[in-house]
Amino acid sequence: MEKIYDIAIIGAGPGGIATSIESKVLGIDNTILFEKTSEHSATIRKFYKDGKRVDKDYKGQVVDLKGSIDFCDGDKEGSLALFDSLLEKYQIVPKYNTDIEKVVKKDGIFEISSTNNEIFHAKFVVISIGKMGQPNKPDYKIPPTLLKKVTYNVNGITEGEKVLVVGGGNSAVEYATALAEMTDTTLNYRRKEFNRINEINAKNLEESMQKNLKTKLGVNIEKLEDVDSKAMVYYDDGTSESFDKIVYAIGGAVPLDFLKKCGLELDENGLPITKDFESSVENIFVVGDILSKNGASIAIALNQGYEAALKIKSKI
Repeated sequence: MEKIYDIAIIGAGPGGIATSIESKVLGIDNTILFEKTSEHSATIRKFYKDGKRVDKDYKGQVVDLKGSIDFCDGDKEGSLALFDSLLEKYQIVPKYNTDIEKVVKKDGIFEISSTNNEIFHAKFVVISIGKMGQPNKPDYKIPPTLLKKVTYNVNGITEGEKVLVVGGGNSAVEYATALAEMTDTTLNYRRKEFNRINEINAKNLEESMQKNLKTKLGVNIEKLEDVDSKAMVYYDDGTSESFDKIVYAIGGAVPLDFLKKCGLELDENGLPITKDFESSVENIFVVGDILSKNGASIAIALNQGYEAALKIKSKI
């Protein structure tokens, strides 16, 4: 029988780390902390300048810390060192390089799928992903005049458009097979075989290729050019083709898309609707700056992690 965690925490930033630590303090040891990058606190590392001042009461938001983490004013390096020491103290080893793609409830248990095609199971899920999450972009330059022709999801695609989907993971296959039902669609993947997709998507892909989905496999895109207001794609096998739209699904999660995939209800600002940090999906909790329109603070995220762990403890 596959392991079922009590709590699966998505995102090893301040909110996720706090949830993990507070859960342990409350006696919940059967947890797992996922992080899509190779280090914790990716937003702090990437978007804070070296030596940046970090205040507990960010922008005057006075916070009375409730949990077990003694966070105070300092700088970027000191904050990262604090989280390093806390993870070591509580013997928490995040599962790094694990990008969670989707969370689905089945028979009261959550099935958590990663882009590496791994499946995990948990009774409760805490989402603590940053608002700074961005989809991966190609290495080659996208001409400014084509920016409106390029997208990272299928929301803006309409029937009758000629579309190229780029990628070889579950999202790319799901996008391509769905679009092929409504419009002229080609799927481009740099490899000839899809080794990262689940069985259901593999079956759907095979059926779609036999029916209406075109493919361009085993080749890379070298460059894009604007030709007559369309995206001209040049491949490394010497061929080229023009498209109305290009959908890149080459990794990286857009928070809004991820929340929708998890089935969460959002308000008019695209923020998750929660009560006591529990989302519209029972037993999925949300903490961190993804709950705030203008961004929250580290201290607030720490308190939210504590509150979420406390609520989960009461439900276990």
